[in-house]
Amino acid sequence: MLSRRALLRGAAVAGASAAVPVLGGCSDNPDALTFFFQAAPAEAKVRMRIIEAFARVRPDIDIRVQMSGIDPQQQILTYCAGGKCPDVLMQWESYSRFAELGVLQDLTVMLDDDPEYAARLRADSIPQLYETFGFEGGQYALPEQWAGIFVYYNRKLFEQAGIAPPPARWEDPWTFAEFLDAATALTERDASGHTRQWGFVDAWPVPRWSGAIFGMNNGAEWFTPPIDPTRAHIDDDRFIEGFQFYADLSVRHRVAPLAADMLSVSASMSALDLFTQGKAAMVLTGHWQYSGFAAAPDLDFDVTVLPVGPHGRAAKSDIGTTGLGIAASSTKKELAWEFVKFATGPEGQRAVAASGLFVPALRSALESPEFAAAHTSIRNLEVLTGGPAHSHHLPVSPRWPQVDAAWQRATDRVLRGGAPAAWFKEGLAGELDRLLAGAVS
Repeated sequence: MLSRRALLRGAAVAGASAAVPVLGGCSDNPDALTFFFQAAPAEAKVRMRIIEAFARVRPDIDIRVQMSGIDPQQQILTYCAGGKCPDVLMQWESYSRFAELGVLQDLTVMLDDDPEYAARLRADSIPQLYETFGFEGGQYALPEQWAGIFVYYNRKLFEQAGIAPPPARWEDPWTFAEFLDAATALTERDASGHTRQWGFVDAWPVPRWSGAIFGMNNGAEWFTPPIDPTRAHIDDDRFIEGFQFYADLSVRHRVAPLAADMLSVSASMSALDLFTQGKAAMVLTGHWQYSGFAAAPDLDFDVTVLPVGPHGRAAKSDIGTTGLGIAASSTKKELAWEFVKFATGPEGQRAVAASGLFVPALRSALESPEFAAAHTSIRNLEVLTGGPAHSHHLPVSPRWPQVDAAWQRATDRVLRGGAPAAWFKEGLAGELDRLLAGAVS
């Protein structure tokens, strides 16, 4: 197996030709903490507000912002290989790769030294989010937001079609059949067969994961255990049935565009455009699109949960989350901990709740008046507040890039209609299991 040093050196060479953004932000102090994160402009403003709030509490700790480019994970490896690892690092479910390489500090040390705060944090945290960043006995980041997926729907189009509003709670989901009936009734074509209104579109750029979540909403698992998994369950008949239902929305029923068409650079209109312009009645995406939909003129929308199959129970989303970690090589770990503790704790989470741009990771912020006030465009607030607790873990594995590449190759064939999902039974689960075990294919 390659050593940590060799892996980091290889990553640095691979990323040398990539454009690396310069440092910028709140401080010119060369001794300031560096905070690396990825964000759209509006999201960056929220993070800056958190930094400003932190400065009022700890004016002795300067923060210097380091914005990521297109490939933040590659940049982290490049920086750290060059001895310039930022002190505070935004992390995703893919963090386990950095934990295995020794890039991330195990925050258990800080939590053990701060037991009062640790107890308050765990009591206020949503376990599914907190546990996502626990790998091989360590805690490598603290969650800062939930970024799971759900369905936005156009209230006006539902009313015009005479369709009752969809469910408002994860505990009371609609069925696959009810979802398909609604999507069918809301799909309109002209005399030439051209679709002028879609019942459903998927704006999540990973349709193979969308299909997997439909599989899990039919009562199946995707991988077990979810953290450092060893077994794929894509050959489970329940999973296959749920994935096939998702694929058939476009391949068979034609109530949704083909996933390949929506991902094509030649597509004339994105899924988001279709929804905001009233040409799609439902769209699958996450909270990160909420502010854009709220700003769209004449768009009367709300949110609902994913449907469940005949073997499912309560509806589930995915545990999409980001967190904040500390570089193992940082010489300012104590100061970095103070910032991470603030940003992921009650004070930083209040700013997240009030922004309307993120779903906070702490119950106190999620259930706060500030969060409700930031979401007056919708009635079904419980879809957001209940989402984190009704979510499946996506796989957390250092070998996920190799596993997902194999998964993509297989699912592309099904999503294009070239094979049924039952094709997953032909050895694919075993291949994924071998990749999870670190075998080289």
